[in-house]
Amino acid sequence: ETGSEDIDILPNGLAFISSGLKYPGIKSLAPDKPGEIFLMDLNEDNPRAVELRISRGFDLALFNPHGISTYVD
Repeated sequence: ETGSEDIDILPNGLAFISSGLKYPGIKSLAPDKPGEIFLMDLNEDNPRAVELRISRGFDLALFNPHGISTYVD
């Protein structure tokens, strides 16, 4: 509904997608919906984005993701 803001694809084909960016003063299609992170396995025949659950204690009401990056150790 709110579109993706950024994507980072790991070498193994897993893609992390940030969604729900809101800017002050710009109309939002879902103003009361918090930001989200999705995971997509690009190795699947029909990949679909699955919303990741965010740990308790994290302030979801203020989650406004702008970009995403990963670190592989």
